[in-house]
Amino acid sequence: MRIVVQRSKQAHVKTGGEVVGRIDRGLVVLVGVARGDTEEAARYLAGKTANLRIFEDEEGKMNLSLKDVGGKVLSISQFTLYGDASKGRRPNFMAAAPPEEAERLYEAYNAALREEGIEVETGKFGAMMEVSLINWGPVTLIIDSP
Repeated sequence: MRIVVQRSKQAHVKTGGEVVGRIDRGLVVLVGVARGDTEEAARYLAGKTANLRIFEDEEGKMNLSLKDVGGKVLSISQFTLYGDASKGRRPNFMAAAPPEEAERLYEAYNAALREEGIEVETGKFGAMMEVSLINWGPVTLIIDSP
């Protein structure tokens, strides 16, 4: 699995013109699932997300986690994180998991975050979405499961 983590002051996701998820201070997380990924990978990345120290303390150092600041997560499924554009001009997505497998592991990631005590808002799996955010910092990290 692969996630793109963006620290955000506020964010929302729309599907069909309707807001389906919204957060204030927290993280927007794009979640990609590869063929052969496991629930263990989902739990690993949820633990990373919840405990990653990327919020500033009183001294301005990135020393606080999502748990420490009481932040939320806006989780968006993103199969294009496994796009391969190394040949030609049109990416292929052969490394991405099939939709049924990807949805199951995306939901496992979200459930594991909730078990960590994190409030999670989501987009709609498989839908065309519009994601808006104020990337705070900006801070953006890409994290792969082992």
